[in-house]
Amino acid sequence: MLARVQRLLLVEDEPAIRIAVRDALRAKGYEVDDTVDGAEALRRCRSGDYALIVLDVMLPGLDGFELCRTLRREGDRTPILMLTARGGEEDRVRGLSLGADDYLTKPFSVRELIARVEARLRRASWGTDRPPGAALAAPGVAVDLARLEARVEGREPASLTPREAAVLRYLAERPGRVVSREELLVAVWGYPPGARVRTRTVENTIGRLRKKIEPERKRPRVVRTVHGAGWKLGEEVRCDASS
Repeated sequence: MLARVQRLLLVEDEPAIRIAVRDALRAKGYEVDDTVDGAEALRRCRSGDYALIVLDVMLPGLDGFELCRTLRREGDRTPILMLTARGGEEDRVRGLSLGADDYLTKPFSVRELIARVEARLRRASWGTDRPPGAALAAPGVAVDLARLEARVEGREPASLTPREAAVLRYLAERPGRVVSREELLVAVWGYPPGARVRTRTVENTIGRLRKKIEPERKRPRVVRTVHGAGWKLGEEVRCDASS
């Protein structure tokens, strides 16, 4: 059985703080990517799927405020915990108004940071509070959504992220029906109905999901694309909601 591991991004340019926070989070069982650079952090956010971002404000080049603003403008709703030596009310209000979810002023206790991270992750359950269940199977493929585990014949088992599992579960609960990008943004990402969102986060998430669950990545048969309409489960997929 694969352990469910949440992946975090730490953006901090002070070596002592970065190492201490990174090691403490890893000791708690999180997978942690870290970088000192705002532009590199933006690239990672666009290509990865993080459960939470720990973001320093004072960064070289692209600072934390601008990085937060850019992510929210692009439709990225990943929870952000800001770290900064700037503890004035104006800076706290600015960070929160740009879309940060929490704010911790330096110097801080690593124990407090971990407590805030854990609290924020509990609130941001990524849509996985649906009734569990759900084993999916197709020729050469087995997916356990409760355990976030995918097995494709001839490959090592792969761990799904909670959001990838939420997308797959949503499709599994609607067998045979085409689900649109807009519907997934509301149901899985939590956007309000009718929101105009310019982001490829749904397409990117499905692309990463397919790499883990499709025996033939160029000819997907588990998650099928219906051009101009959305996605649906393939006809060969079997669902067992009692698992």
